[in-house]
Amino acid sequence: MIFSGLLIIPILIVALLVFIVSGVKGQSEKGGEEMIKNVYIYLVLFATLMMTIGGSVGTFMAAADIIAPAPYHQSFEEYRRWGKDMEMTEERNLPQEELKERYDAMVLSEKERQITRAKNSIIKSFGWIVIPLPVFIYFQRRC
Repeated sequence: MIFSGLLIIPILIVALLVFIVSGVKGQSEKGGEEMIKNVYIYLVLFATLMMTIGGSVGTFMAAADIIAPAPYHQSFEEYRRWGKDMEMTEERNLPQEELKERYDAMVLSEKERQITRAKNSIIKSFGWIVIPLPVFIYFQRRC
């Protein structure tokens, strides 16, 4: 699967080069230059559009993580068992209520950490939208 995906990129590049060379040979000097300019413009449009789409998807995913972060995967029973199995004498002697408070604090801090990561990710994803979008608009107007 990955191997076939890696083969597609060089094949596309070779096909593009063959297309450009055949276009340049088949047309006059001025017509060939015009075609190369058009191919360049469309390649820039394609690349910037893909970057903008990828940034939009990343932004949406990060926003979803902010709105509904993934639940913490360890249950209280596992947390309590882990504390008793480890050689932590302090945690072994804690009453059930205090252990539950520590577990709740740990779950809350993990949720806050996930939200913070999602906020960082949303800022990075906006970069994938804001940076290529003006380039896309500029080249689109040149068409």
